[in-house]
Amino acid sequence: MGITSFLLGSKYMNKSGLIEVFVEELKFPFITGSSIINTILDAMTEALVKGENIKLRGFGTFTVRQYDSYTCKNPKTGGEAIVKARKLPFFKARKELKEAMNAGRE
Repeated sequence: MGITSFLLGSKYMNKSGLIEVFVEELKFPFITGSSIINTILDAMTEALVKGENIKLRGFGTFTVRQYDSYTCKNPKTGGEAIVKARKLPFFKARKELKEAMNAGRE
């Protein structure tokens, strides 16, 4: 089962699915493939926690966006609620990924 057939049979890919495709494509033992994927994801998480950007050529860019605190209406009580300032990850797809996703749609 290559990556294409895996993706066609599912609406999403989870971590274990990614490991499975990696193991099958590169003929690694499962434990090795699992360690490699976990290392990659841990390194990406660590970089984002530090506020660093991640750029993957042809795929996309992961950045951290800072959101200030603000006051909003609490839907349960109708009173005011304060939303604390926070950082959230943001992904922007590169041109090549967008083109691949839209290939054959015309």
